[in-house]
Amino acid sequence: MKKQLAMAAALLLAIGLSACGNGSSSQGGGSNNTVSGGDAEKLVDQKCSACHGNNLEGDVGPNLQHIGSKLSEKQILHVIENGKGDMPAGLLKGSDAKKVAKWLSEKK
Repeated sequence: MKKQLAMAAALLLAIGLSACGNGSSSQGGGSNNTVSGGDAEKLVDQKCSACHGNNLEGDVGPNLQHIGSKLSEKQILHVIENGKGDMPAGLLKGSDAKKVAKWLSEKK
């Protein structure tokens, strides 16, 4: 029962996160206050930490602290773009997805 509740909570969280970050900011001027204006670490903090933990230690989603020793940048990008398991596709797109894939691939 606990596992079913955790899975349901993860699904709702993932749906909520995917709805939160796909819009564009109304702020101009190239500000780093938007997800797309940030660096990889900021993007991960904003879009991934709710499931993977603040230090990538894992929570609802798996531990990513050493993901670069398991998956290549290309494989990580594929997961970000297409989703995997309970992780929905498209939480990050385009150059943001590439930045995060590169950053995570360096986590050895």
